[in-house]
Amino acid sequence: MIAAHGTGSESKEAPIPSTSGSYNSDIVEREWKRDQFRGQQGSSQSNGGDPGIEEMQVEERAQDLEVLSAVSTRRPPYSSFSLRKKRYIVFMTAWAGLFSPISANIYFPALNTLSQELKVSHELINLTLTSYMIFQGLSPTIFGDLADMAGRRPAYIIGFIIYIGANIGLALQNSYAALLVLRCVQSMGSSGTIALGNGVIADIASSAERGTYMGWALAGPMIGPAIGPIIGGVLSQFLGWRAIFWFLVIMSGVYLVPFVITFPETGRNVIGNGSVPPQGWNMSLLNYLEARKIEQNEILSRTASREEKRLAQAELASKRKLRWPNPLRTVHIIFEKDVGILLLYNSLVYTAFYDAAASLPSLLAQIYGFNDLQIGLSFIPFGAGAAFASIMAGWLMDWNYRRVAKGAGITIDRKRGDDMRGFPIEKARIQVIWPLLYFGQTALLCYGWVLEKNAHLAAPLILLFLIGLCLTGAFNIMGVLLIDLYPLSPATATAANNLVRCLMGAGGTAVIIQMINAMGRGWCFTFITAVTFITSPMLWILTKKGPTWREARRVRVEKLKEEKEARREDGSEASREA
Repeated sequence: MIAAHGTGSESKEAPIPSTSGSYNSDIVEREWKRDQFRGQQGSSQSNGGDPGIEEMQVEERAQDLEVLSAVSTRRPPYSSFSLRKKRYIVFMTAWAGLFSPISANIYFPALNTLSQELKVSHELINLTLTSYMIFQGLSPTIFGDLADMAGRRPAYIIGFIIYIGANIGLALQNSYAALLVLRCVQSMGSSGTIALGNGVIADIASSAERGTYMGWALAGPMIGPAIGPIIGGVLSQFLGWRAIFWFLVIMSGVYLVPFVITFPETGRNVIGNGSVPPQGWNMSLLNYLEARKIEQNEILSRTASREEKRLAQAELASKRKLRWPNPLRTVHIIFEKDVGILLLYNSLVYTAFYDAAASLPSLLAQIYGFNDLQIGLSFIPFGAGAAFASIMAGWLMDWNYRRVAKGAGITIDRKRGDDMRGFPIEKARIQVIWPLLYFGQTALLCYGWVLEKNAHLAAPLILLFLIGLCLTGAFNIMGVLLIDLYPLSPATATAANNLVRCLMGAGGTAVIIQMINAMGRGWCFTFITAVTFITSPMLWILTKKGPTWREARRVRVEKLKEEKEARREDGSEASREA
């Protein structure tokens, strides 16, 4: 209870409503403040406008607001999903994220076979990798904006429908032109899953625990490079290359059925922290059945909690405007100072990683005379390192987050999330990158020269494991930092990341064979390593200048938001007067 001071007597006011079980704490708190304000106005009028009494009431309200500011720190939980449901969401997110990289890597062992069967050069076949990566960058700009606007579930479902159709077409086509076009459509359908997955994790995990959850969610995309070439090699060797695409059709269908039935909506603009029931196409089949059961229960339908649900749903729905997804929202993010630096360097590391993967089939066939199956098996160390990197990097990020917070005297609140305004998140993330980055660069340099000298197969395979482990860990951490910089639009931010790094990677895969032929294997990978090493001080600049740029952006966004709210209120008043 908040007591008034200075009047000689105590007047009791309504207590602050508890938000722990509320479906939308912002609405409840806003109504409470409005009631208190109206009560204060009425008290002022009852005193006959006495200046002395009014001055005392001003002091009383100031003291009351001080108490209120202390109480209001009892924020509702960041996410109301149970731990068990969070784990299920992460599992389904990781599984969905598997489809984009596995569709790219399952195709590697069949490159030589397709080149012979379609009677085109290795350079032209590599263009199907390039086109795939171009759409891998473009597609999330649409699906990311759609997910941040309409929710995660609709974006996932639309993407998988496109993906299944493209795979059926790829299994039936007989020409290089059809292969090239349908690979673009395949990429369009599957590539949004990683951006959507990062958005889902940002929905359910606060910054303090985001590293671990993101690590498990990225394990799916990182397993793709490990198992994709193996599956592709076996299918291509024994059943023919068309079996690769029929396999993807079956696997995506097996995923989509339980997704439609069970996967909950997580978008915070649709369900808040998870306590607001979803509506319409954001509902899973289980959500729908639960809603029908509640509607048929006359007792529950008359409770105040049901009215709170309806009000919370209306509040969130009023802020969503369905429109055609706008890729330019992603482009806008790229031109922020801190984000631009982060995306540029991340794309260079990703290109180095992908150049090693894209050149591997032709190099293994040329140096060791491997067939499709042997090439696929040779990707195991590379993919295993990448898969382990996601788990390791997630643990390291959360450990360093705690360490930096302790050094800065900041108490971590895993349940409700931390105020990032005074937290050096750039330092907490980038400190973990340095050792991974330099070990990965060293491995990449040595990789080129052991291939140059036609060394024993064990040498490049060990180095591929280290490249997969270290470079994957580095650019995964940069991806998490990007979400920390844009927590309210995580899918759009991840789409910006995919756009820049995939376009850069597409350029790298388009010319890597020509670079190796012109420069030699050793000097080619020396050049790639030198580029990533020389540009690495960009991360140091981000550590030093990033917090200032981030705070300036926050102030600018809040100012624009206040101006928008003021214009909306002015419009409402004008309409009432009319």
